[in-house]
Amino acid sequence: MDVLYNTIDVRDLLSSSDSPNSPISAPDLRLLISRLDAHSLRIKSTVQAYLLSHQADFASLFSQCSDVVSRSENLSSQVITLLNLISDQPIESDVGKIIGEIVEKRRELVEKRESLELVGVVLELDQKLGVVRNNVESGRVVEAAEGLRELKLLLGVSRNDVVEGEPLVYGILRKHWTDCFEEIQDLLLRFVENSVRFEQEANTVHIKSRASVNGIDELELYTILEAMDAADILDYGLAKVADLIIKHTITPVVSARATPSLIEDTDQDLDRIPEAVLKIVPSSNPESLRNGEAMYSNIVQILKFINKFLCFQNGSWMRSFGRLTWPRMSDQIISNFLSKVVPDDPSNLGEFQEIMKLTTGFESALKELLFISPSDVKDEKLSKFTNNIEVHFASRKKVQILAKARNMLLQSTFSLSQDYITKISGLNKEEIAGAFSNHVVLLFSSEKCVVSEAAKELMDLVHQTLKNVCLLPPKVGLEFYQTARNALVLYEAIVPVKLERQLDSINQAAVLIHNDCLYLSQEILGLAFEYRPYFPSSVKEVAVFVDLAPRFQLLAEDVLQRQIQLVMHNLKQAIDGTNGFHNTHQMKQFESAKFCIDQVSFIIEKVHIIWEPLMLPSVYEKSMIMILKAVFLKIAKEILLLDDMAAEETLQLQGLIHLLFEHLSSLLESLLAVDQRGKSLESQRDNLDDFVLSVRKLRKLAELLDMPLKSITMAWESGELADCSFTVSEVEDFIRAIFTDSPLRKECLFRIENSNVRV
Repeated sequence: MDVLYNTIDVRDLLSSSDSPNSPISAPDLRLLISRLDAHSLRIKSTVQAYLLSHQADFASLFSQCSDVVSRSENLSSQVITLLNLISDQPIESDVGKIIGEIVEKRRELVEKRESLELVGVVLELDQKLGVVRNNVESGRVVEAAEGLRELKLLLGVSRNDVVEGEPLVYGILRKHWTDCFEEIQDLLLRFVENSVRFEQEANTVHIKSRASVNGIDELELYTILEAMDAADILDYGLAKVADLIIKHTITPVVSARATPSLIEDTDQDLDRIPEAVLKIVPSSNPESLRNGEAMYSNIVQILKFINKFLCFQNGSWMRSFGRLTWPRMSDQIISNFLSKVVPDDPSNLGEFQEIMKLTTGFESALKELLFISPSDVKDEKLSKFTNNIEVHFASRKKVQILAKARNMLLQSTFSLSQDYITKISGLNKEEIAGAFSNHVVLLFSSEKCVVSEAAKELMDLVHQTLKNVCLLPPKVGLEFYQTARNALVLYEAIVPVKLERQLDSINQAAVLIHNDCLYLSQEILGLAFEYRPYFPSSVKEVAVFVDLAPRFQLLAEDVLQRQIQLVMHNLKQAIDGTNGFHNTHQMKQFESAKFCIDQVSFIIEKVHIIWEPLMLPSVYEKSMIMILKAVFLKIAKEILLLDDMAAEETLQLQGLIHLLFEHLSSLLESLLAVDQRGKSLESQRDNLDDFVLSVRKLRKLAELLDMPLKSITMAWESGELADCSFTVSEVEDFIRAIFTDSPLRKECLFRIENSNVRV
């Protein structure tokens, strides 16, 4: 049979071996057909021979298939017969009904049984609630409290949510339990109030061993507390008592105003103490109570009284009372005693050891009374405070240092007396500067300036604080380092806000703030070099000062720029008031222009008087040059904008410019002296002209006002006017404004227009 599975390659049947892509010719096609026919006959004969040789196998296979088919038909007929039999007699429906009835009866039986059990439980719970009520009415409060505690678990009172499907009667029983609980709680609280009474004016506590309330006579205080403990309301019941004991006994003792006095009223017949009295007696010598030993002893005496007559030496009850009172008591001891005996000087830290010893003994006594937990370190608040004395010392000093710095800044007036200004404004101020504490030399500059007393004292405080950092333990030193930084930041936070109004006007305060910020910024940069090598290693790792310096530098620049802008605004308003220097040959307009020049001179002179004695010479020079340049350029621009000037008007304008320079002559000389120390007086004007180009322009403009036309033209062609920052258009407009139209003017304008002068 392999011949059936072999593939036939048609090309093998062809006689030619041409390319497979070439077309088949007619002879080849006929040859191909004949060969395919022969091949087909060969396959048929092969298949026939195979079937004949395996005839028995094929006969057996066909026989098995026939048996399977006959058996399937027989099984199908049997299933059909069974189905017909069942459909004629439907017994399964009767069986289903019987089973359903059995299940329903069983369910009804279970429900009835559960209902009976529920009724029994409800009756039992109601009976127990009735017993509790009877016990309350008869004064058996302990049994009543225990019954309530048992019913609380049975009724699930602690659950806030309602269980789905729960019987409604359970909610009613819980409501009855709550009413009963509130009733016994109110009763027990009234018993406590009746047993423990306070005389607030006399600071006296009365504790009676028996009390009567609501017809229940002579119920013992011990029984009352036992009932509250059983009902889990002991903390609630003692809360008010604990609060009043703190207020009327502990607080006076801790504040060293009084001492306790114990009185026991003993009944000899009954051999019991019907009433105990604790009286807090005012001390005749409060100073003797300010030491820790007396205070701790008095508090222990009070707590022993509470333990004996209120808690009946029951450790659990005493512990409950301690939880209610210890947090407030410990806070009072810390705030009224321990925090006040923290040493102010690092050398006195060793003296605090005695206080630490007394505090540890005090807490040990409280542990013996079970007032605080013997094992819970959270209750050792006082020991924790004393063990961290270094931190508390640092915290206290931090508060003191920052308070001192704050007071310095708030109380400083940021003003100097006129006598002081006069002294440092003289020619010999460099020689006398050392006599004034707030005349300082900047750390990274040779220049001197005047700072406020607040800045000087603040920096002294910072230096003293950082010196302590070098001597103190690392933990304390770190706090002192942070305090020094915070003290510096206080200046930035307080002073600009405090002097906000002064910063909006031209005055000494603004200049002093500017100088302070420059001084502080340079001092801050020097702190790391001065102290950091001597800091403890842990402090040295985090100590940084350089980040503060730029903040003060920016603040100094901001204050200075605000002052400069204020001055320029005032000068601009004064110059704009002249309406452009028009028609100054008229008397009214001339008086107005002259008033403008006087006002400008007055403003500049005022600024000079305020700034020059206080500012750094370089800052003063730079600021004044900026202001003068703006003023001179503004006046020159206003005059050059005039489109028509009479001959008399030019003379008046020239006189006004000369008047301005006359008013400012001393200022200009002093300004030159600041920047050009040691140079001859003859060269001062030329040096100032070179330094302030605007001055040269305004002076040249004064000369141009009475200069002939040809001279003006020659001055332009020589480059003299261009050197004074005149432009071509300004010179041409100036000539047109002064000289009438003529061939000479046209010639001069042409020469100016075509000159090779570069501006």
